[in-house]
Parts: sequence; structure tokens; C-alpha cells
Amino acid sequence: MAKIQRALLSVTDKTGLAGFARGLAAFGCELISTGGTARLLREAGLAVRDVSEVTGFPEILDGRVKTIHPVIAAGILARRSVPGHRAALAEHGIATIDMVVVNLYAFEKAAAREDASIEELIENIDIGGPTLIRAAAKNFQDVAVVTSPDDYDSVLEEMQSSGGSLSLRTHWSLARKAFARTAEYDAAITARLASIEVEETGLVDRPSELPAALHLLLPRRQQLRYGENPHQKAALYARGAEGVANAAQLHGKELSFNNLVDLD
Repeated sequence: MAKIQRALLSVTDKTGLAGFARGLAAFGCELISTGGTARLLREAGLAVRDVSEVTGFPEILDGRVKTIHPVIAAGILARRSVPGHRAALAEHGIATIDMVVVNLYAFEKAAAREDASIEELIENIDIGGPTLIRAAAKNFQDVAVVTSPDDYDSVLEEMQSSGGSLSLRTHWSLARKAFARTAEYDAAITARLASIEVEETGLVDRPSELPAALHLLLPRRQQLRYGENPHQKAALYARGAEGVANAAQLHGKELSFNNLVDLD
């Protein structure tokens, strides 16, 4: 895989970002950023180009429009192996973007607050972030997409061992995480907005103890020996770090569905 030469960073959760960006810069990677993320990186002593400098277009509408621009989209989506794509980039003077580091507005955190207003919920719906994430994940063969601070260390370690690149396996793993994250994010928005209705006075929020909609996205933890009956297939799906799904099996053959039901 090609060396990562240019990264776009725009995050809400800034945990560990300065150290990660410093690691990227050590490989000669150009850093492009926006708003508070760019400010944090500059305060950490890093050289950063503003997205507005790259696009030639300023942030507008109180920050609602920052990264939504053809220059950014093309830099991410262009397939390096397609001559026509390379020619289009050259014609319009667009540089490729090799890594996208984005995490999303904290909608889930706002939705969990009982006093959150409808306006606050709406303003916490990220638009540019999911667009960048999905574009990078779609073009995973050429672009690495990093959506969680939990991946910063492993990404830098691999880059250090490979001279500044990431394997196709890592690109694909990060892309799958990215699509899972945007699906989870949209599910959270759908579930929370389901309690908002239009009445004569306007929008009215009527949250209840039980959600009006429930969307589950559960990663598969393990394949099970069989389902409730021997001819049935089964697997264990779960989230979180507690409960039976996180127990360590010390002895015996592969678990079945019935084993887990007996444990619960």
C-alpha cells in the first residue's frame, strides 16, 4: 500500500489526537483540519492547513458547512488506480487525501439528557462527519479512515513498522468499523427523533421511559456449536464488557445456544 502523505482531521472527541497527529507528522504527513481541531493541533506545535485554504472557500453558516466541498470529496473518493480519476484531479488541481480521522458530534450524549431541547438535538446531528467517513470507507483501498481514538496507537505502530503505510487488511478493518459507526449513529438519531411529533403548536418532544424505536447493532462474539436443536445454526452477539458474553471458557467443547441459556 502507498505511504500516507496527507491526512484530514476533524473530531469532536479530541482524546489522544495531538499525539496521533504528531506521529503522522513524523512521517512527513501533511495535516489538514478545521475549527477547534485545527486550533488544538496548532497549540500542540503542529503545522496545519485549514480546509478553507485547501478548498478556497470559507466555513459558513456557523460552521454547518466546513468540509462539504468537491475538492475534499474528490481528494478522498478518487481511485488512484483509475487514469481518468488521476487526470480529473490534475485538471482541477486537487490533491489526494490518504487518511481521514473523524469522529462525530456527540448526538448520543445530548439525546441521553432529559433537558435536551429539540433544537439542541438537531444541532448535534453531524452532517459533514458521516459524509467524510463514508467517502473514505467506500474508497478503503486508497484511504484509511480512523473513527475512534482506540485505534490511534495500533495505526501508528503499523505505520512505524512499514515506513508510513497501512496494509489492505487494516484499511478494510477500519472501513468496516467506520460503516458500523455511521449505522450506529443514524440508528441513535432515528430512535431519539421518533418521540418528536408535529402538533398545532409546532414540534413537541414526548420521550417515554421506553424508546419509540429501538435499533440494535451487535457484533458477533463467537460462533456457537448449534442452536436450540442440533440442526440449527447459532452465534453469540453482544456489546459491552459485562455479562455472560464476556466470560472466559476454561474447559470443555465449543459452547452451544443451550449452554448460554443455562448460564443466563
